[in-house]
Amino acid sequence: MPFCDVRESNGMRIFYRRYGHGSTKVLLIIGLAGTHDSWGPQIKGLTGAVEPNDDESESESESAAAVGGGSDGHDEEGQVEVEGIEVCCFDNRGMGRSTVPTNKSEYTTTIMARDALALLDHLGWKKAHVFGHSMGAMIACKLAAMAPDRLCSLALLNVTGGGFECFPKIDRQMMSLAFRFLRAKTPEERAVVDLETHYTKEYLDEYVGSCTRRSILYQQYVKAISSTGMQSNYGFEGQVNACWTHKMTAKELDTIRSSGFPVSVIHGRYDIIAQLYHARRLAERLYPAARMVELHGGHLVSHERPDEVNLALLDLIRASKAKLKEQEWACLPERESGWLILGMPISLSIRNNEGAIGLVTVYNLLGKLQLSFLYFIGIFVMGFEHMRNVMRIMKPVRVAAIESQAELLCDKHISATS
Repeated sequence: MPFCDVRESNGMRIFYRRYGHGSTKVLLIIGLAGTHDSWGPQIKGLTGAVEPNDDESESESESAAAVGGGSDGHDEEGQVEVEGIEVCCFDNRGMGRSTVPTNKSEYTTTIMARDALALLDHLGWKKAHVFGHSMGAMIACKLAAMAPDRLCSLALLNVTGGGFECFPKIDRQMMSLAFRFLRAKTPEERAVVDLETHYTKEYLDEYVGSCTRRSILYQQYVKAISSTGMQSNYGFEGQVNACWTHKMTAKELDTIRSSGFPVSVIHGRYDIIAQLYHARRLAERLYPAARMVELHGGHLVSHERPDEVNLALLDLIRASKAKLKEQEWACLPERESGWLILGMPISLSIRNNEGAIGLVTVYNLLGKLQLSFLYFIGIFVMGFEHMRNVMRIMKPVRVAAIESQAELLCDKHISATS
């Protein structure tokens, strides 16, 4: 089995798989509680392969790395050779077949970016296109800021800025999903929750032949979760910690923005986990290097709209090869395929509108108030439970005291009458 030993972390082993062949290298970084095979639609779309390259000999692997490790993947006319793409995807620490540290402090997006960098070194890839989804996109951001010279391009799918931005929109649906997620103990229970979290209801209710996508995907999810096993508490809590502590500094964003490679921020409009507003805001902060692509889909827009996502990723690769100017990349017009590209100058013009600035300020304030509200609700619930436990402890004592007093009064009454 292909493993990468991370030298800086004692005993850390990262499980990975490679697909396809060619001088264009793509590193895929999956998100929270996901495994490498969650990139299935992109692996097939970019490489045409469905089986990993595990049966290759070591010499063939080294030869491929030597040929393509430092190449930009150009042909003579400067176009991307789509059939010449090699993809590597892996299980993040704490998930799948990779090592699961037990210490929560060993999970940060910076540490996990070092894992990805170690994997690039292990593969012999001097440069690569780095695409990340959700938490994987946070890790990709850290990697881009840490080693910008190793990236040809950067794609951030369904990303947020971490911290309180990881909180989904709080409504009845989300409260129900959170409750059921925490109670899920079997692959069947977890699959039901994951489907509602990852996809739009419209997509799940579509019929494919005589069955709905929901029923088809349910069987696939149960099989996948059963084969990899439920994520351990150590791994889940550690990866949540990585998301919660993630933050991109102004210096890190400036490093990405000025590094010369194109960035694509791809997001589902109806994502209930990573709110669209935060992705737009990140794209604006990365202007003029970034393009914002909004698609009709949920958190797993890479599965719900694979053709559009793959097209956006191939466009990103082509832009990198063609060395497009930043303004040309950020301001490309809307396509007719049904997916939307928002030019950043439009977003920037909003900043000059005092009303828009006020709305953004109010939105940020409401986000913080929402977090504070949840905090105080939590404190209230804990306090209520504590007082109820205290009352349960004290109640028998008080009853016993009342009974003793009643017996004493009864004795006095008997003595008086006699």
